[in-house]
Amino acid sequence: MTTLGDNVFDSGLDYVDANASHVYICSQEPATYAEAITTYALGNKSGLTISAPADRAGGGREITISAITAGTVTATGTASHFAVVYATGSELLATKALAAPQVVTSGNTWTLTAFTIGIPDPA
Repeated sequence: MTTLGDNVFDSGLDYVDANASHVYICSQEPATYAEAITTYALGNKSGLTISAPADRAGGGREITISAITAGTVTATGTASHFAVVYATGSELLATKALAAPQVVTSGNTWTLTAFTIGIPDPA
């Protein structure tokens, strides 16, 4: 079995911390940056607060992105996923399904509880 030290995991998570600029809510899981910000985008929020890497339950490492308040809804639909992006680099950093789909209406705001992005230990 391969083992990796915390610094290896932390390097990837530090990259997210240093470069994540926006969270988008999306109508389905995007596979690319373009899909996250246009094709499936229903809203977004910039100005993220991200924790330092820490131990992940079950092994590995994770970061926590603080709760999102007053995200801007830009299209009407049902949000099922979020996407964390690096706008300057046109890069999709992470996606995840929402705990429950959320119906949103253009012109309103959206919120999201704090969430984690983690890297599990190798199996």
